Amino acid sequence: MGAPNHVPFWTRSKEEAAAELGCGSDGLTSPEASARLACYGPNSDAPPRRANAVVAIFRRLLEPLSLILLAAGIVSAGTGDSIGGAIIVTILALSIGLDTFQEGRALRAAEELRRSVALKAEAKRDGAFVRVEVETLVPGDLVRVRAGDIIPADALLLDAAAFTVGEAALTGEPYPVEKRPGMVTARNAGEASNALFRGAVAQTGEALALVVGTGRSTLFGAAASSLVEAQAPSPFQRDLHTFGLLIARLTIALVLVVLVTHVLFGRPVLESLMFSVALAVGLTPELLPMITTVTLSRGALRMAARKVIVKRLASIHDLGAMTVLCTDKTGTLTSAEITLAQSLDAEGAADDRAARLGAISAELGGDRGALDAALVAGSPGAAEGWSLLARHAFDFNRRLGSVLADGPDEKLLIAKGAPEALIPLCTSMRTAAGLVAMDAAGHLAAQARVRALAEQGLRAVAVASRPWSGASHGLEASDETRLTFEGICAFADPPKATCTAAIARLAAAGIRVKILSGDDPVVVKRLAGLVGLNPETVLSGSDIDELSDDALAVQVQTVDAYGRLAPDQKSRLIKALQSRGDVVGFLGDGINDAPALKVADIGLSVDGATGVAQAAADMILLASDLEVVADGVEEGRRTFANILKYVRMGASSNFGNMLSMAVASLFLPFLPMLPTQILLNNLLYDFSEIGIPFDTVRPEAVAAPQVWNMRGLMVFAGIMGPLSSAFDLLTFAGLLLVFHAVPEEFRTVWFLESMATQILVIFIIRTNGRPWRNWPHPALTLSSLAALLVAMVLPFTPAGAWFGFQAPPPAVTVSVAALVVAYLVCAELLKQFAIAPAIRRRADGRRRGTGLKAP
Repeated sequence: MGAPNHVPFWTRSKEEAAAELGCGSDGLTSPEASARLACYGPNSDAPPRRANAVVAIFRRLLEPLSLILLAAGIVSAGTGDSIGGAIIVTILALSIGLDTFQEGRALRAAEELRRSVALKAEAKRDGAFVRVEVETLVPGDLVRVRAGDIIPADALLLDAAAFTVGEAALTGEPYPVEKRPGMVTARNAGEASNALFRGAVAQTGEALALVVGTGRSTLFGAAASSLVEAQAPSPFQRDLHTFGLLIARLTIALVLVVLVTHVLFGRPVLESLMFSVALAVGLTPELLPMITTVTLSRGALRMAARKVIVKRLASIHDLGAMTVLCTDKTGTLTSAEITLAQSLDAEGAADDRAARLGAISAELGGDRGALDAALVAGSPGAAEGWSLLARHAFDFNRRLGSVLADGPDEKLLIAKGAPEALIPLCTSMRTAAGLVAMDAAGHLAAQARVRALAEQGLRAVAVASRPWSGASHGLEASDETRLTFEGICAFADPPKATCTAAIARLAAAGIRVKILSGDDPVVVKRLAGLVGLNPETVLSGSDIDELSDDALAVQVQTVDAYGRLAPDQKSRLIKALQSRGDVVGFLGDGINDAPALKVADIGLSVDGATGVAQAAADMILLASDLEVVADGVEEGRRTFANILKYVRMGASSNFGNMLSMAVASLFLPFLPMLPTQILLNNLLYDFSEIGIPFDTVRPEAVAAPQVWNMRGLMVFAGIMGPLSSAFDLLTFAGLLLVFHAVPEEFRTVWFLESMATQILVIFIIRTNGRPWRNWPHPALTLSSLAALLVAMVLPFTPAGAWFGFQAPPPAVTVSVAALVVAYLVCAELLKQFAIAPAIRRRADGRRRGTGLKAP
């Protein structure tokens, strides 16, 4: 919605806008809001995206693995192999159908989870401010916006107190812009100082505004609808696509070699082509997209049960791969139950004046922070009889703020903030004897008392004042000079009882924890020692500014605690860790944490955090506790481990069997398996692995950060694939040299041996340990044994003749059973050599990163 006649809404008075929108001082009623929502639609850029099955299917058909199957199906149908074509179509339909169905379920589940942590806005409904979902805002709503909020809609400013916003997303202007009510005649949005635009970020202060535009009728919505930028694929998605292309290239190469060789050997061209197509299908891990989707969506649901809401499914992999977790301290390492512990005068004696002045400042012009809440709670009723005249909102870079208040006796400017920022601005101090000059020695003495409090684990806030003479006006930094030092307020925030155990648990999982705080380095140092981190060295923001990028990259490997950090310094520390190959997570909840959340590989925020922090995060914790992070890491690694199971099985079994078939076909006077039988083999094998996303995972599989390790997969395939081929060749030799099997009997026996080894080895290589010590999930057991039963029974039924099967003699069947048992024993013995190299490399990397010594 926009203003009538295309006149910019900010050029009208607030009275005109309120009258046109039919909004009074009590806001809208609930029925009015509902009616307007039906009329104007949701406050979003576009209607909710509906799952389109046709589009989803078409998108999957264009994947490299699906294109291989599609080409194989076309060739089979074109050559008259109706059964083979039907099996290929079944395989393709099974893969795409399951993936589409499961993605639909995952999208619905993700939408429900997203709505549970949807951004909220404060709207005045039925005469009272209530928190509503941003999408339900309508023109005519009265909204209250505070520091840290994302502006939810285009709105006309009605009232503001020291209110600034960052409009870089809209205008490119990097500096905060001050907003104030009043008429503006300029038609340029960049000069609309009385207007708020959706997507901007409130930096300081508080404002009351009238919503005049929502959804695509906003300035941001218009820009978004004219230039829709597709979200870039995540690293995990790119890795999957790269893996698919690699398999496609290998498949095409093998097929061409086999086809050309068969033709050169004088084999029939049509038969050779059909056999090559069947090999291509057999090599293709066509269920990989479905396995990935199901596993990630199940992981997201399990993480939700552990109080972690996943906004981006692929971030589950990133969480499992995390090697360093950077976190703020308040509310995560500490209880966030900040209380006022002491109120001291300028000489360090107990006196409640500093606390009372601090409480007046917090209640009249605070920023909703924990320290302000503790001040108000510590001096209840202190602001009675005082009124706010002006405010200079807390500046995170200057680390102080002030209010101009009118009290029973006088007008007083009250400033509070970090002692090192405020004390140098004081030229006098209040003592028991009255006001005295505050010189350099007084400054040093005050700073010494602050350090003494910090060594006790107490956080200090300095309070100063100055009598105000003359007319009131908006406060600026130049007004915060020639102050009288009133004293210090000291706050206690003890570490959480679960914090030390959670850090130890993360360390055991190969994850280092680092504190990135804006608090006093002395306080951070004491906390680091209490929770089990290295307290020997604590770097401050000024220390970091003096280090080059290379020097900082060295320091971050050994230093665990940082204090007095500005937002850009947190981002720089994260980049320094990433430069050494670490996968870095960041946990933050404030306005100043948003840049670091964006830079980190995995951004974590908490329910109740500022809107800009939640928007920048990949995951949101419903409980602000490191134990929840540790639970999420475990689930992320379990999810990725199950995805790797399917990839590992396909890389070994498919590769081994298809290689055996390709080699044998060059020397046997007949095809070792008909194309239709190869396709049936692949269909049953794929069905047997449907239960993998539900499988259990051994503790050692989630004990270290996990990454997509192509080299490790190649090592595994290079050991387990040839093992499978060796037993295939033994089967060939026995059938030809001992039992003198005819072609139909040969193919049947090898089909039985191939299916038994492929399916049963799942229970061997699904775990690094002994199979009987870690039982599979019933879903995997059921899908595997059901596929095995069909494969073992089919050749002995009348339906077996449709596929060219011939029931073998009992002696042959018993011999094959013995070979299968021998293969499984060898697979159990050799799998340690196939899996161990990747595990050792990962563990060595973890020891290098943490400084632990190898056992």
